[in-house]
Amino acid sequence: MTENSSAKTKTPRDLLARAFLDILAREVGDSSKPLLRSGDPNDPIEKLLDDLSTSDTNTSRKSIRPDLAAVAVLVARAIENEPGLVRNLRRGSPVVTIAAYLPDLVSLVGDVVKNCAFGPDTHVEEGRINSAYDRTAVVIARDGTANDHKPDKGNDVIAAALHAHCPIVGIAADPRRHLPRDLMRAAECHLVLGQIDAPALALVIEAVTGQPPASPIDPDLLRTADVADLQLALRRDRSPDECLRRLRQVVKNRGLFDGDGPGLEELAGYGEARQWGLELAADLAAYRKGELEWAAIEKGLLIAGPPGVGKTQFAKALAKTAGVPIVATSVADWNAASYLSGTLQAMRTAFSQARRLAPSILFIDELDGISDRATLRGDYVEYWSQIVNLLLELLAGVEDRPGVVVVGATNHPDRIDAAVRRAGRLDRTITIEKPSAEDLVGIIRFHLKNALAEADLMPAALAARGGTGADVEAWVRRAKGKARRAKRDLSLEDLLTEIRQGQKPLSPSLRRKCAYHEAGHVIVAAVLGVFKMRSVSVDDAGGVTTIELDQGLAQTLGGCESLITMLLGGRAAENAFFPPDEVTIGAGVSDDSDFARATKLALDLETKFGCGSLGIVRLPQRILDMGFHDALVITPVKRRLDACYERARDIVQSNKDTLLALASALDERGYLDRTEIEGLLAQYRLLASTGSIVPDENEAVSDTGTPMTSGAESKSG
Repeated sequence: MTENSSAKTKTPRDLLARAFLDILAREVGDSSKPLLRSGDPNDPIEKLLDDLSTSDTNTSRKSIRPDLAAVAVLVARAIENEPGLVRNLRRGSPVVTIAAYLPDLVSLVGDVVKNCAFGPDTHVEEGRINSAYDRTAVVIARDGTANDHKPDKGNDVIAAALHAHCPIVGIAADPRRHLPRDLMRAAECHLVLGQIDAPALALVIEAVTGQPPASPIDPDLLRTADVADLQLALRRDRSPDECLRRLRQVVKNRGLFDGDGPGLEELAGYGEARQWGLELAADLAAYRKGELEWAAIEKGLLIAGPPGVGKTQFAKALAKTAGVPIVATSVADWNAASYLSGTLQAMRTAFSQARRLAPSILFIDELDGISDRATLRGDYVEYWSQIVNLLLELLAGVEDRPGVVVVGATNHPDRIDAAVRRAGRLDRTITIEKPSAEDLVGIIRFHLKNALAEADLMPAALAARGGTGADVEAWVRRAKGKARRAKRDLSLEDLLTEIRQGQKPLSPSLRRKCAYHEAGHVIVAAVLGVFKMRSVSVDDAGGVTTIELDQGLAQTLGGCESLITMLLGGRAAENAFFPPDEVTIGAGVSDDSDFARATKLALDLETKFGCGSLGIVRLPQRILDMGFHDALVITPVKRRLDACYERARDIVQSNKDTLLALASALDERGYLDRTEIEGLLAQYRLLASTGSIVPDENEAVSDTGTPMTSGAESKSG
């Protein structure tokens, strides 16, 4: 048994392909200009043409359908690459399978085989034997959408055809899954439909227009153009070069190469995902040059995050930066089919198209729409199990999809079947969080393009905090529309109005108190020296201090108590500068507030971490929920909180001048990044307590040398 692929060899003159096109031209009544006449009576292709008995009564010029012409070329190449198969199909009884890479091509391949592959004395039947004819060929074409397109269906026909010495040709996108089992077992050769190259496309254009193109054919166009695209772009009344131009436009409109969107290097707010994508783009470039093996490249990624953070935009930007096409699909697209067979075929089609375009990105959105088998119940267990199992098989076939990187997206990674995320599949998960204030500045700038070129966008970014990239796009669009209708240039106030949506900014008095509150966090964190500062800001909703925790210190009793102290530093600062009746409630206003987080950590130290008066104990949450009010628990928790607060108050009192300067700068500017904070603190000498100078190695914000990987925020307002 042999296996054929058009990638092995290419016939320079495409003799059989030209013969097939001539046969199809005669079928549509165009016999005025054969594509190939050698003049040699011993030429087997000339003999093949002479066997045809179709008359030349129709002299008007008609054209072969472009998609049928393309398939004829590919089928002819696959057959001609198998030695002796041309004669055997016309005179013998071979058993052949043909793998068409897309289900939509199956019927076209069947038409070509029935019209061109067999001799004029052969009667072609589909799926049955007809003894009324001297010679019958059996063609079985299955695109996988019908219920009987299964290996256990049609084996009786195969047995009868084999007994009658009939030539048998089976055609399917996935022969192993869709053709009769006995046909696959009896097949003498397995043909694989190849890809359209420059000579093939030129030949198709000649078959349609009557002339080959004069201009060179772009290799990228060959890699991305589909047979269906040819049907849209190639017409008899167009010149060959016009057909090429239209084909480029059709492919562009399909969005495989989205050159109009941004690349990863232009986008903000993607963090680790952006770095992963840039590294992948470099690897794919090396892979295309032959400098890197496919086995060395990461082949799958699961992007998680809330709606609107730009998961789809990430995939498109990744494809643009990598310079590869993207095949975008979703679980909703797959499930649009009426039957399970249609859903399974849609899944195979997506992977097949990505393989054909490789190297490429296959983007699967709404991946959590495929159920987790561990949670399946009721009547649909078998239905969803088949879908999950096929997805696992497609993802696991790494060697069957060289050059294809699969990127899945989900809002709920916990709902995805664990096997999908195992090694060799989507084995890496990166969560895209809502953008920070710095990221929002970049996102706003991107959507503004050239508008407000000189404006400071940080006020808008602070007002937009908590929003996503999709929110920013909508705000900018509406603000531009408002200015356009008013026949004036866009202003920063237009943008702020859209972002705030009627929410009023903080009053000057409350904003000032928030600035002091956040400055208290910063001063305490700087004195303790166990945190690395990221930023501090005041916006319409209150204040935010963002730090990085030293992972090593965060695992110690001292590190935990320092974190509690820092969390209580905001209230300590307010108490130091304002009367008791003017202190805000922001430190305890929500379940994610300073007080809530400090109390939880103090409770964990007492009841879970074995660092309190109860000794080495870890109480179940159920018991804690029942007995938190018990004095045995609440008393040591309160004692620890009071001690940490006193420490924070002492630090604030010892550094009031520094805190005042920091709060004033924050109140005025609204946002200070790490560099600005460190620069301001460097102008003062921090005191651990009255008269006790912080050692130089901890001055300002020190780096202890341990990698800072965990982020934390303190919020007020």
